[in-house]
Amino acid sequence: MELVYKFKKGIMINKAKYNCIEELSKQGAPVIIVAVTQEIEAIINACNENGIKVDGLSDNETRKVNKKIKGLDVIHTTQLPKKYPNARLIVAYHNIQECVDQLTSMGYEDFYSPLEVLKNYDASKYQHNLSEDYIKNKVLISVKSHEAYFDESLVHVRSLDIVITTKCSMKCESCANLMQYYTSPQSTDEKILMAVNNLSENVDEISEFRIIGGEPLVNKNWHKIVSGIAEQDSKRKIYIYTNGTIPVKDDVLKSFQGKNINFYVTDYGKLSRHIDRLEQSLKDNKINYFRRPAGNWVDCSSIREHNRSPKDNAIMFKECCAKQFYTLLSGKLYTCPFISNAHELNAIPNNPMDYVDLTNNNNLREKIRKLVKMEKFFPGCDFCDGRPYDPTTAKVYDGKGLIAAGKQAQSPLPFEKIEV
Repeated sequence: MELVYKFKKGIMINKAKYNCIEELSKQGAPVIIVAVTQEIEAIINACNENGIKVDGLSDNETRKVNKKIKGLDVIHTTQLPKKYPNARLIVAYHNIQECVDQLTSMGYEDFYSPLEVLKNYDASKYQHNLSEDYIKNKVLISVKSHEAYFDESLVHVRSLDIVITTKCSMKCESCANLMQYYTSPQSTDEKILMAVNNLSENVDEISEFRIIGGEPLVNKNWHKIVSGIAEQDSKRKIYIYTNGTIPVKDDVLKSFQGKNINFYVTDYGKLSRHIDRLEQSLKDNKINYFRRPAGNWVDCSSIREHNRSPKDNAIMFKECCAKQFYTLLSGKLYTCPFISNAHELNAIPNNPMDYVDLTNNNNLREKIRKLVKMEKFFPGCDFCDGRPYDPTTAKVYDGKGLIAAGKQAQSPLPFEKIEV
């Protein structure tokens, strides 16, 4: 199963290797895990189980560095050559080749996937900072992502954001999903179940179904949509993303019991006025949930044409942290929330290269494959400021950097519509 190189246009591209246990349990250069993902503790535990001594961690995001995780220092990836000029690197991130390419340009050549150690990982044996159920799901997503890396015939959608409304109970002026521009937001019940079913039938795996808005609980039929998605396939892992402003009735939560339906609750402080009540209801009804503070955002919500060169758009796309936030909106599949909502707003040209119409079954799998496997950029990218992992080190980025989350606007923000 080990693959070391691939060829692209005659150029040899370095690849990560599968057999990490045999190679990394031997004495040698320091072992560093690259990318502090949510399942990082599981990867460290799995390495220890298999006799692999991990020496350190690195990440591209400044907000994740200068911390310790399980006693290991997290340093910025750009500092790796200084501290570990010769290292064996385990790439934890789901977009493995992107990390490998960056690290190759820094002089490294020994890369491994954590797939081999994660395949049989038993999360119930350990205490994690996140819930056991959440960790199990993240480990499974990591396994599926890395399996798709080693088998290029697979079409794997790591997560699918299903927009069921553009209405929101908050008015964040820098929302990355562009809700602040909608003057007549709508709930989008039609076509959702058909589109989800058509997508599922034409890919090998969708690891996570994420119900979003706006604020999804504003849609009066949100629980019916969630149940409909779950009923199509009981194995689906569904997360409802909410801002804690709207409580949920007990009878609705009771109907979710025994299903793979979970809540992801973002805490905006005083703005999340019903978050404690919601959390208690989730506990009382034994519904799995994950609550986290909003923290900082990368400023990326302006809509404007940049007229970048293809080279610069390709760099921006490569640096983008949201290019695999696959989004389903109004029956169409997009690569990210920016292009999907900018298109819905008529703020960018209607370019069929930006999306796949899931209501048209003609050659659907191949169209989805092309979107999922895109390595360059989409036409809509030129209207985005960029959404890099780390704004301080991005080569092509026109935003303001890290900003406080949740600053409220008084009214919808103006933007220039495309004439249709």
